[in-house]
Amino acid sequence: MRKFVILGGGYGGLALIQGLLNNHFPQDMELILIDRMPFQGIKTEYYALAAGTASDYDLRIQFPNHPQLTKKYGEVTSIDLEDKRVNLEGDDPIEYDYLTIALGCTDRYHGIPGADQFTNSIQTFSSTRQTYQRLNDVKPYGNVHIIGGGLSGVETAAELRESRPDLNITILDRGSRVLSSFPQTVSLYVEQWFMDHEVNTRSHISVCRVEDGIVYNGDEAIYTDAAVWTGGIQPVKVVQDLNVPKDPGGRVVVNTYSQIPDYPEVYVVGDCASIPFAPSAQAAGAQARQVADVIHALWKGETPKIHKIHLRGTLGSLGSKAGFGLMGKTSVKGRVPRLLKSGVLWKSRRHFG
Repeated sequence: MRKFVILGGGYGGLALIQGLLNNHFPQDMELILIDRMPFQGIKTEYYALAAGTASDYDLRIQFPNHPQLTKKYGEVTSIDLEDKRVNLEGDDPIEYDYLTIALGCTDRYHGIPGADQFTNSIQTFSSTRQTYQRLNDVKPYGNVHIIGGGLSGVETAAELRESRPDLNITILDRGSRVLSSFPQTVSLYVEQWFMDHEVNTRSHISVCRVEDGIVYNGDEAIYTDAAVWTGGIQPVKVVQDLNVPKDPGGRVVVNTYSQIPDYPEVYVVGDCASIPFAPSAQAAGAQARQVADVIHALWKGETPKIHKIHLRGTLGSLGSKAGFGLMGKTSVKGRVPRLLKSGVLWKSRRHFG
């Protein structure tokens, strides 16, 4: 029995499983999903778990069941590309004939001393649970700082304001405005929402080190009761350790079929792959569906047709009643993008999206 191993049951991993199993998966092959948890966490909503406006249970999607799908739970410690083997913590290695790496990302601290030790993360279910505990244990009128004014930072700050009206919340951003990757009209809308809801934003902040209870902006000490890191991401350590070509962001360089060129039996999907899109759940899912088509074509002895990936846009929330987004080149603001995001979440929970 040949083995097709998928590392990671996130957006990319699950989309690939669906694409493979829904289209004449070979009878002589076993599909093995390896993940540290027995469910997919809806990572785009971890900010709500951290803030306390969504429960742990709300953000779980059960993995599918199929006679040819084996689910194995554990921590991947390394990948041996030469011997075609995945090593697991405290368990026997898993050998593979085909492998897809869809392990996602982790925080990137840019070498800032103390950032990994003294800030809170929303990158994994486990770390987000701990962040929830830390944020909601802050005493009334305490100071919370969100380091990073991108999408995750903005949503975390807004959701925390809804959950804890008593807290003093400040976003510390190194750029000139929050949401620097969005049009300025969107940034201005979000800044106004923050002003109306008493969330502070500070621009041109260069965090140089973090200590227990202190974030340093050069010589300035910013005292905090809890700091949340949303200041950058990178592929997980298992991927960082792979001795293969990578782009400046540490993502694995892949060919047009999303294979590692020197190891064509290995595919890389999502945040770990060097593709012309910013890391996102939507990009991971779209690439995974493309990879499923490629694999089926190759198994049939055909030349794969690479269909161009078209992303629908990006949506963000400002609490439960307002939102923002970019659909193509069109900016959207207000109630409609929040409703749209709720609809996308509803579909993903029911495996429709």
